[in-house]
Amino acid sequence: MRVLIDYRAALRERTGVGEYTHQLVRALLTGPSGSGGRTLDLTVFSSSARDRILADPDLAGAHLVDRQIPVRLLNLAWHRLGWPPAEMVAGGPFDVAHSLHPLLLPTRTAAQVVTIHDLNFLRHPERTRAEVRRDYPALARAHAHRADRVIVVSQFTASEVQRLLDVPADRISICSPGGPAWTPRPVQPKDGYVLFFGTLEPRKNVGALLDAWAMLAGRRPNLPRLVLAGKATEQSAPWLERIDRAPLKGLVTHLGYIAPAERQSLYAGARLLVQPSFEEGFGLPVLEAMTAGVPVVAANAGALPEVGGDAVLLAQPTDPASFASAIERLLDDDELVDACVAKGLTRAAAFNWAHTAQATLDAYDRAIVRHTATRGEA
Repeated sequence: MRVLIDYRAALRERTGVGEYTHQLVRALLTGPSGSGGRTLDLTVFSSSARDRILADPDLAGAHLVDRQIPVRLLNLAWHRLGWPPAEMVAGGPFDVAHSLHPLLLPTRTAAQVVTIHDLNFLRHPERTRAEVRRDYPALARAHAHRADRVIVVSQFTASEVQRLLDVPADRISICSPGGPAWTPRPVQPKDGYVLFFGTLEPRKNVGALLDAWAMLAGRRPNLPRLVLAGKATEQSAPWLERIDRAPLKGLVTHLGYIAPAERQSLYAGARLLVQPSFEEGFGLPVLEAMTAGVPVVAANAGALPEVGGDAVLLAQPTDPASFASAIERLLDDDELVDACVAKGLTRAAAFNWAHTAQATLDAYDRAIVRHTATRGEA
């Protein structure tokens, strides 16, 4: 099976989609070879005017195709013109062309697969920017219907794709991410910080977390430090200005983007993780925290309850007081912390990259079958 994967999301800073992309490629290269005893011939494609694919043992065994075409220019041609075909750009032929975002890679003969992580861009375009705002809401529905297979990362997103894009369930595959290969920390730090991990963008709802922290600052003299770990965006400027003023000044720290190699130590120092997002298609930091043995407070929204199950404390994303209350429970109740950690470790074990790779290969097989049948009908 000759597969082309668009690796561009993982090229520079591996946030959620980029981390999923990188770990999926690694798992496909080290895992099963596909159904029917097929051999996987994997091509990893990247294109950028300035960023290159770096040498990485995780990519060993893949064909690396690295073009110097600006991302915006290639996306404009692919999204709006459906040209040039992936075979021309990446040197095909291929059996499957897999886009890790909702818009197709144009092809001559390959089956087309898209991964949809969430549909927040469709219901809340004001929370997005640049090409996502320009292209995704206008084109995602048509591209999903043209795709030979739609991959999603959670049951929540599967339901959203069925409801909002009218894609039937029998054309959707759920390929949830796995957790990192970390050993849980041996003890809970009593003097650790409270952690938020993610890009500082509108849908992450950091404002509600800061509201909760201001409430806690008014009633807890020994409040731990709140650490915001994630890349800043233009929309996050009001949050960053706010943490430099009373009552949050000195109580909140922004660390910026955290490289993958530094993430385990970041979780190891945290008393708990707070994920207040309005919506997540999965919520990888919740899984990472549970894997590390860190208790979690998460918004009762999107896929977060699905991922965390009974291991996490849930709060309403529009109610900062509910976040403050949940955070206090974990700060004050050691027995509750221990219970959440134990449940989280059990919950995290259910998410495995080898399973993700196998589910993805099964999706590729189904895409090829549909593509072959569709071409025969044509």
